[in-house]
Amino acid sequence: MSRVAPGSFAPLLALALGATVRAGTAQDTSRIDRGVRIGIIYRPGVRPGMVVLPAAAVPDSVRAIIARDLEYSDRFELITLPGGDSIHLATAAAPAPAAPAAGRTGTSGAKPASGAAAATGLNYPLYQALGADFAVTLTAAKADSTIATVHDVAAGGVRRELRVHLPPPTAPEFRMAVHRLADRLLDAALGVAGTAASRVLFVLDGKVYSIDQDGAELKLVSASEHTALSPAWAPDGRRFAYMEFWQGRGRLFIEDLATTKRAAVAVLGQALDFTPAFSPDGKTLAFSRGNEEGTDIYTVNVKDGCCLQRLTVGRFADNLSPVYSPDGQRIAFVSTRAGAPQVYIMGADGTDQQLFAPFDYGVTGASYAPDWSPDGRSVAFHRDVGGTYQVFVLDVRMRAVRQLTSVGRNEDPTWAPDSRHMAFVSDRSGVRQLWIVDVETGRIRALETQSGARLPAWSPRLPETTTSTP
Repeated sequence: MSRVAPGSFAPLLALALGATVRAGTAQDTSRIDRGVRIGIIYRPGVRPGMVVLPAAAVPDSVRAIIARDLEYSDRFELITLPGGDSIHLATAAAPAPAAPAAGRTGTSGAKPASGAAAATGLNYPLYQALGADFAVTLTAAKADSTIATVHDVAAGGVRRELRVHLPPPTAPEFRMAVHRLADRLLDAALGVAGTAASRVLFVLDGKVYSIDQDGAELKLVSASEHTALSPAWAPDGRRFAYMEFWQGRGRLFIEDLATTKRAAVAVLGQALDFTPAFSPDGKTLAFSRGNEEGTDIYTVNVKDGCCLQRLTVGRFADNLSPVYSPDGQRIAFVSTRAGAPQVYIMGADGTDQQLFAPFDYGVTGASYAPDWSPDGRSVAFHRDVGGTYQVFVLDVRMRAVRQLTSVGRNEDPTWAPDSRHMAFVSDRSGVRQLWIVDVETGRIRALETQSGARLPAWSPRLPETTTSTP
């Protein structure tokens, strides 16, 4: 993702974010909690019920993280047990599998309880009466491993058993290992990929920070004394690119998250380079370069440190904020060639440049900060609506635009790996914070509550090892 914030030293950077006039509209609800629905009617009860059961021999933090991850997937209604976690809803033996109940979700493929599942003696009819379609049990096993079992409550059997090794809670890799387990449980229940094992980069007070998608593990990841902006993940999830200000110049760096070692991107000249974006294969970095004649988009081969190529020729117009399509064939970007900044598209080699997100000349406001969804179907961006910014989503195939937010000022959207969730910056609570929205239901929650957060970039699903590829 390619982002930059305005600064007094470089007026062209203000183009990437636009004006700061504030105004209010009233499309989505303004009540602030994680159950808020914005811009869409949400029908409770549509999602299957899920209960994550207490486990005496497994750390409580494991269960808490898994339950939160499954809730934040927005694919289940998490069920709280009557009387709290102290109640044991089990029988001496598990009943025989029952026929799936009418209207239940995801009840195929279950098998009778056996092994660790049978030992739990789950009372499937009772959990079904509580509204659960699925239950998760966690059992400590030998060799420091944990057995996580997904039960299909409606079918009265086990959907899948997963044996994993979890590091001790004090280990640095503990939380991410549990996040990966939560993603596997989601896949076992519904056959969809999760986003628990991912992080969001963002800028706060001129430094780049990292935070887990559940709002925990806030870490400073850029230690330079120079102001940093525009973080962008590499496809391998092990590195990120960003821009730093050096004596009026914008310099690009790539940093290894595991080692914190960084290297300057090999580009020529004394220009202002900003808004970097990796190609899907990680070999090329697209970026914006500004000088007295305007701003244009360039690419450089960061694998070999060579081959600077200019893709646009603005001739006193500005072209900036490039972002690759998931197949690497196209680049969406912002251009002022028609007047106000709007979202355009071109081939990855700079050919066939054309308007991408439709607008009404003189009516539709300026558009900024495009981000392409990982599934390639949508591009999110923010647009001026009546003097304030709102998040929009472009359907790539239909070239249709819809407004996603309307409460407060909302900007800099960034897609999650599932192409369903999106992080963005909003002042709907009174200060600029990071929020996450489920685009399908409109369900919203705060991610980072510190005031001043900006320019988020959501990672791909993170690899199990943090060793960087040379």
